[in-house]
Amino acid sequence: MSVFTKIIPKRNINSLFSKIRNVCYGDFQFSNIAPKQNLVPVFHKATQFFNNVALCDSVGNYTYGNILIAATELSKQISQKLDNKSNAKCFSFVLTILPTLLHTVPVSSSHPQSMIEYFANDSESKLLITVPQYSELMHTVSTNTKKILIVLDNNFRKSTTVTQNFKQNLDELQSTNILNKNALIIYTSGTTGYPKGVVLTHKNVTNQIHTLVDAWRWTSNDAILHILPLQHIHGIVNALLCPLYVGAKCVMLPNFDPNDVWVHLLGVKTKPECPKISVFMAVPTVYTKLIEEYKVSFENDPKIHEYIKTNLKTKVRLMVSGSAPLSIPLYEKWLEITGHRLLERYGMSEIGMCLSQLYDSEREPGYVGVPLNGCSVRLTEKSDDGNYNTLLECTSVNDNMKVHLNVKPTEDAVIGELHVCGSSVFKEYYNKPDITQQEFTNDNWFKTGDTCQYSVGKKLFKMLGRTSLDIIKTGGYKVSALEIETHILSHPNVIDCSIVGVPNETWGQVVTAFVVFNQNISIDDLQTFLKGRMPPYWIPKTFKVVTTIPKNIMGKVNKTELISTLLNSGEKLMCAKS
Repeated sequence: MSVFTKIIPKRNINSLFSKIRNVCYGDFQFSNIAPKQNLVPVFHKATQFFNNVALCDSVGNYTYGNILIAATELSKQISQKLDNKSNAKCFSFVLTILPTLLHTVPVSSSHPQSMIEYFANDSESKLLITVPQYSELMHTVSTNTKKILIVLDNNFRKSTTVTQNFKQNLDELQSTNILNKNALIIYTSGTTGYPKGVVLTHKNVTNQIHTLVDAWRWTSNDAILHILPLQHIHGIVNALLCPLYVGAKCVMLPNFDPNDVWVHLLGVKTKPECPKISVFMAVPTVYTKLIEEYKVSFENDPKIHEYIKTNLKTKVRLMVSGSAPLSIPLYEKWLEITGHRLLERYGMSEIGMCLSQLYDSEREPGYVGVPLNGCSVRLTEKSDDGNYNTLLECTSVNDNMKVHLNVKPTEDAVIGELHVCGSSVFKEYYNKPDITQQEFTNDNWFKTGDTCQYSVGKKLFKMLGRTSLDIIKTGGYKVSALEIETHILSHPNVIDCSIVGVPNETWGQVVTAFVVFNQNISIDDLQTFLKGRMPPYWIPKTFKVVTTIPKNIMGKVNKTELISTLLNSGEKLMCAKS
């Protein structure tokens, strides 16, 4: 993990540290704990839990005070590197998330070098920050992009002394309102085009945190097992900044290992100082891998089944799935193993989380719930003149959902493209004003590009997929690739699948399935299985059996690339007899 920073001039940094008071550490006392405004950036809140453990990683444990002190020390180094033209606060990754007037652009070591260089140049970063593990790669990036590089060493982990300078910095934090200033640039996953830099202000991020802390009942007693990438909203806001905001603990694993995750979830063979896990968040691919590990390690030991289920039901209060569609078979298998109904939600880099199943609800699989507090959504259809007609508009305030229907529902459902507005919606795509304008309607609603269904009877929303990719137009019908995938995945011999629409002169698009089997079965057998589960025009006409389906780090399939590879390969697809 490396971080780029877009530095703010020093004249704005003079009041870098604002609103942090009431810190008790050693002989220092700071007063006036609560600022008058309702929204308080996460790093301001950190001082309220100064002596509490914030992070646990493979090296050791770190308090909120450790992080703030180390951040102050690193700010000096950054200032020196930039000839005192600016100032900032960072600490490994977490320290770069806490700064006030610093654009932070997190990237992953899994990105190819060319992509990292693109991020560095596109974001106009002045400084690259990394750790020794990735120093060779980042030295090359630094040379090619002509950016200054700082390689953190372990000395920052040992920063524990409160100095007079630190106290003065904290005092200075009281005066500046930075909520409308830029906080993060998160690059989109790029499944539908080249990645764009999503600019989030401190107000955007803080609103996202406030919303999720309330919706998912975060408290200082929580401890989350963090395995998610730290260059996406899921890993940064949902799983890192939310617990840091309330004084909870983050147990950080260096990488995803199914066995290691089971060990931590069950609280066995971990370090004595490692807290018991109460919250877990992951993408569907991770849950699939955990189930595979469960089968290998525990399936033949019935005695341990009940132990695992009881342990997880009583000690872990919340498990969340997101960032990619969760199939109903996967949901049901996880429920059978753990007793947990995975909470599904919907969000994206540009808007944070906007739909979520209610914490106390039955969490019906396949649905992503209702709008989160303070978020408004609407379903629309595009008219011939290019304008959008609103089919439905919905807002939640204090869990009280208000729905305005402008059309008569078809079969108890309203389907349309999802638009979102609210204080969590991003500011802009960095240096791309024309693209930014294109993604908003004339009345300032953000166009997600996703097709969504509202069930009038259930009063719940369901995602049908990307309008441009997952909504397949075949023979005059519109079908959802995600719904077809769910049915195919319910076959016991299917490990994975992806549905795409392949261009066709006769049908417009032909529903085509990429399928991974765990044993040999015929395509005809699969089609027979599907006939009783979906309308005839949903059933794939052509198939490609593969050993794996490529996905990005968040478990998403780049379907544009999948179709392109298929068409360019000239391979003949398998067709069923009927």
